[in-house]
Amino acid sequence: MKKPHKLLAEKLLQISAIKLQPESPFVWASGWNSPIYTDNRVMLSYPDVRNFIKVELARNILEHFPEATAIAGVATGAIAIGALVADVLGLPYVYVRNTPKDHGLENMIEGNLKPGSKVVVIEDQVATATGSLRAVEAVQLAGCEAVGITCVFNFEFPEAVKRVSDANISLVTLLTYSEMLEVASEIDYIAPTELETLKQWREDPSSWTPEVFMK
Repeated sequence: MKKPHKLLAEKLLQISAIKLQPESPFVWASGWNSPIYTDNRVMLSYPDVRNFIKVELARNILEHFPEATAIAGVATGAIAIGALVADVLGLPYVYVRNTPKDHGLENMIEGNLKPGSKVVVIEDQVATATGSLRAVEAVQLAGCEAVGITCVFNFEFPEAVKRVSDANISLVTLLTYSEMLEVASEIDYIAPTELETLKQWREDPSSWTPEVFMK
């Protein structure tokens, strides 16, 4: 029987929630050149994938953060995913904005988060970890304890790994970048030469240019 991360990798590649194009890189909003593009919101359109992810995230929370009393999704990619997981677990749910709302109550957290709650922050993916840690800080400022972060996909950027470690917060992931590459190679989604390019990109994504490793 295949392990959950292998099944998930196959599913996300199959529905193009993860796209790998080393020879025709994408440009991220940050300006980075990237041989990979991810959009986990695509999975919401596929009931079997959506259900698989919500069950696995819920299982991870029960295993790693059994003390959790509330769930917080990070806007915008994890709003729907977080709600699905909270429903499975029967826990209160809120979502955290990237920035406070610029009108009305100027909320950073939408929903009723009771002070003293033990909160698991849910992300669709972790790249730089900036948004994830911003959500953790918002939860803490609301008088709650952020007991951990869980996400669907983790790029494992060295910078992000350090940030999460420095913040002394646990991060549990359904699928890592390394695991995804292993599966992509096994199913011949990518060629051996492309695999090496994808590995090298992850080590220094902000400085990577297609010409560096495509020669």
